[in-house]
Amino acid sequence: MIHRIYQVSSFKIVAPYTLQVQFDDNTEQIINFQPILKGELYQPLRDLALFNQVRIDHEVHTLVWPNGADFDPATLHDWNEYNRALTTHFQ
Repeated sequence: MIHRIYQVSSFKIVAPYTLQVQFDDNTEQIINFQPILKGELYQPLRDLALFNQVRIDHEVHTLVWPNGADFDPATLHDWNEYNRALTTHFQ
């Protein structure tokens, strides 16, 4: 079984807490992170000024924030598969 490793190639802030994320396989996801911004690592990102400091870590090719928050690029790539489980987990 081959497990594809995805990389975030670019992103754009399209609304509060919402990013349009493009991947190295020419696909994209529009992700609203607001429902999962809970817990010790992600709660601080509810501060929109901090959330908007998102950048791409060019070593691991994923989205990262100054407080150390990040997501596996495969999770971002397949967000529709993980969204419900993540939202439930953080409620």
